[in-house]
Amino acid sequence: MNVHFTDAASEQLDAIYNYIANDSSHYAKRVVDQIVRKAHNTGIMPRAATIVPEYSRPDIREVFAYRYRIIYRILADRIDIIAIVHGAKPLPDSLVDLT
Repeated sequence: MNVHFTDAASEQLDAIYNYIANDSSHYAKRVVDQIVRKAHNTGIMPRAATIVPEYSRPDIREVFAYRYRIIYRILADRIDIIAIVHGAKPLPDSLVDLT
């Protein structure tokens, strides 16, 4: 199944890179590459991941890379990566309005 990064998730990924790159661009690239790899792997077995406890919806799942939650939505024809959030931070309010 195809995996698509939403604009919000792409912006979050850029912010993660920029934050880590302040200390090490090499490590920032490693972290971002791992996040992207994990995100693309969701297309192989999308329902194998954990349901996001905050939403309890079977179409909203998450996987982890380092300390980041990769939150995605399973659609009929693709996977949408909707957020990439550090595990110590709350989910963005914009995810609450998913329909």
